[in-house]
Amino acid sequence: MAGPVAQEEQKFSLLEVLDAFKLCLSENKEVYLEHYVAGWRGLIKFLNCLGSVFGFISKDADNKIKILVSYMEGENSSKYATIQSMVKYELDDKLVDLTKRGSHPESGSRTLLRLHRALRWLELFLERLRTSSEDSKTSVMCADAYNESLAQHHPWVVRKAAGMAFCMLPGRPAFFEVMNVGPPEQVVATLGEAVPLISEVYQITETLYAQHNLLDLP
Repeated sequence: MAGPVAQEEQKFSLLEVLDAFKLCLSENKEVYLEHYVAGWRGLIKFLNCLGSVFGFISKDADNKIKILVSYMEGENSSKYATIQSMVKYELDDKLVDLTKRGSHPESGSRTLLRLHRALRWLELFLERLRTSSEDSKTSVMCADAYNESLAQHHPWVVRKAAGMAFCMLPGRPAFFEVMNVGPPEQVVATLGEAVPLISEVYQITETLYAQHNLLDLP
């Protein structure tokens, strides 16, 4: 059985995500990997609070974070301070698999691209949660957000499984409850702060990857 400490570690608050994404951007709009990863750790806790429905996303995201952390703590850690410095370093040193040859399959740039795509889905979903009414169907919101973002990068079998998983989602009040920031209006206000920050980090990363033709990395 998990003790109080383990349970506490799993307890999610939306403020974790908000605080991490507040710290994500440097003055010149570079994205700090440390805080990006911290934001994702919070988002994974959020997904895990809702049961095994999101397991296919949260497990994959967790693995991707471990890969990034190994780079951030490795011998070239200074090159992995920001997403921008990571992309420059890996491209300059030809550490990114651009040709599907299978070399460097877990480069930092490719690993982060997978998180980046999932971040768009969560951004769209959280925004729908924020603007919806109490009786809005979370399954529809989640599926719409998924179809606008991650679905295009998943094979049919994963899309099918995701669609079935979304049908099992709890109602909007359950989502608001696991965010642990108080009454619904407080959740809406906190989402109103967090979602634009997530969106800005997403857009900066998207632009960077587009400039270097990295958005379709195999």
